[in-house]
Amino acid sequence: VQLQASGGGLVQPGGSLRLSCAASGSIFSINLMGWYRQAPGKQRELVAHITSGGSTTYADPVKGRFTISRDNAKNTVYLQMNSLKPEDTAVYYCYALVVPEGYWGKGTQVTVSS
Repeated sequence: VQLQASGGGLVQPGGSLRLSCAASGSIFSINLMGWYRQAPGKQRELVAHITSGGSTTYADPVKGRFTISRDNAKNTVYLQMNSLKPEDTAVYYCYALVVPEGYWGKGTQVTVSS
């Protein structure tokens, strides 16, 4: 399974970005897809994930600002990030759980700065 993420970049505080992650390969069904992030000097942390049935989980710092969604037919997950803050600056990693294996995509940099 390969995960291809896109959509990172530089944005001013208060701005928006949309990340996308497409899964390809030998996939029968993806149980869960999500996003993690890792800021310099910090551990990788969950941002949000979504199950195949559409149930979502968000980390407290992003609740109300970020929205995760997925297109099961396209094996793609999206992360709409609004009201971005400097503390959202990190490398964002896509994750997919295809039981029993977990897969990571290469990170995409998100920088929030004026």
